Amino acid sequence: MGLLSRPRTSLMVVDVQEGFRSYESFEEVAQACAKLVAAARILEIPLIVSEQYPKGLGRSAPELGLDGEPVIEKTVFSAVRADGFALKGRDQVVVCGIETHVCVSQTAHDLLQRGVEVHVPADAVGSRKESDYRWGLERLDRAGAVVSTVESVLFELLGRAGTPEFKQVQALVK
Repeated sequence: MGLLSRPRTSLMVVDVQEGFRSYESFEEVAQACAKLVAAARILEIPLIVSEQYPKGLGRSAPELGLDGEPVIEKTVFSAVRADGFALKGRDQVVVCGIETHVCVSQTAHDLLQRGVEVHVPADAVGSRKESDYRWGLERLDRAGAVVSTVESVLFELLGRAGTPEFKQVQALVK
């Protein structure tokens, strides 16, 4: 496992939807995912967004700041198994979203099985229950995903200070 590299990386935002707003961790996770989305735009990293059964769970939270990005609608738990999923040559994926132990986990496991390097920022994933969150992260770590934080991911993708992109991304984490 190496450091994240912009030309190799995609961002996968899994199911940060209105139907999960009652979760205690929702607002924190949505804001963390929004930072990743904004940074992906700045750094020109492809963005993949999924929504689990939007008819029942609603659309993606407005906090994400999505701006016309295509959304994969799914009823399967792993976004990798949904119609329309494509990595387009990327072999590193930062996976964030809801729920850590279900859709995030199954998406990450499917990516790992495909030989993709998976990074999961712990502060950008959440579950309804703390134990599901904790054990979901533990399982991802044991499976080979790199568990870190949003700030770690962003500064790895930047690689250096003193660039226009650095100033823009730095503003996101302040």
